[in-house]
Amino acid sequence: MNTGRKIYCRTFQMAFKLALPFLPYRKPEIVKSVKLLPEIIRKKKCDSVLIITDAGVHGLGLTARLESALQEDGISYVIYDKTVANPTTDNVADALDMYYEYDCNAIIGFGGGSSMDCAKAVGARVAKPHQPLSRMKGILKVHKKLPLLIAIPTTAGTGSETTLAAVITDAQTRHKYAINDFPLIPRYAVLDPKVTVSLPPHITATTGMDALTHAVEAYIGNSTTPGTRKDALMAVELIFENLDQAFEDGTNIEARRNMLKASYFAGCAFTKSYVGYVHAVAHSLGGEYNVPHGLANAVLLPFVLEAYGEKIHKKLHRLAVAAKLADKDTPADEAAELFIDAIKDMKERFGIGNRIPEIREEDIPKLAHYADKEANPLYPVPVLMDEKELEEFYFQLRG
Repeated sequence: MNTGRKIYCRTFQMAFKLALPFLPYRKPEIVKSVKLLPEIIRKKKCDSVLIITDAGVHGLGLTARLESALQEDGISYVIYDKTVANPTTDNVADALDMYYEYDCNAIIGFGGGSSMDCAKAVGARVAKPHQPLSRMKGILKVHKKLPLLIAIPTTAGTGSETTLAAVITDAQTRHKYAINDFPLIPRYAVLDPKVTVSLPPHITATTGMDALTHAVEAYIGNSTTPGTRKDALMAVELIFENLDQAFEDGTNIEARRNMLKASYFAGCAFTKSYVGYVHAVAHSLGGEYNVPHGLANAVLLPFVLEAYGEKIHKKLHRLAVAAKLADKDTPADEAAELFIDAIKDMKERFGIGNRIPEIREEDIPKLAHYADKEANPLYPVPVLMDEKELEEFYFQLRG
């Protein structure tokens, strides 16, 4: 990246960091069970709910406990279950039609990050009915109150239940973009481990590593605060202690509960401190080839950490201590290597490879351009890279 652009990026990021204390960040209120939601919905004077999920979650019967609780309390609801892995503008339009058709006044995103992001985008369209999503992409372009928004994560990884972001793919161009604004933060996050027990091991692994990526990228960036550093360290500690247990035994309620906590803490960390090039590249792969976001992050994470080099060794040292891989007296470069190697070992245990076979060489300049445009100047990465430098990651993933 040339010097002029580097100065611009760092100036932009510093201005944003200085503004952090004055921005209206908030954490969703945690609810421990879906059975407690009817009382909350009633208190908010709502009586008709749009539940946004996907066919897999609905087909597994995971929404049944929520449906029973709503029925018992006389709260009407309708389910939109056509959300795809990288939610599209068509998903949002179809769900929005249902919201109006059934006179809904509350929205529940029930599922992984895709369902929660779709729910946020529907809320944004309700708040701004005359503005297309494409005109809301970027930062602080919603700025209107959404209907009551509740997030129920069925995967412990995306952190979408805590964030101000909704990532949407244009159904026509396949361009994937983020909408970032404070009204998109859900009012309530339901951390109910019972809705995660049927998650298959592979998805448990990739979504858990998605949470790890959130925590790591938030921690090594240049816009951390004492609060986000604490949240990121807690998330890393919980993931290293519990992800293997949840992977090996999906019915381990304590491990599932702790992974939901880890995802929540990691989400709180990156909501304020942002992510980095792992996410920017992963988003381009999701948009172009529908590669699941958690999988793309898991594959990419060690490549990007190694590319940052010694600039992040001291911070990786502290993460290694949190993960109980090193102690305070371990040399920083040694601790950093231990941490990156532990991520590689984790991938191997979970059957996650080092390649994304869908990548076509002729697509790489376009994908790198998308990643560059998403990340720069917004993401306060430890080492700046332009689209030409980002291309290297795509070539590495092709093998």
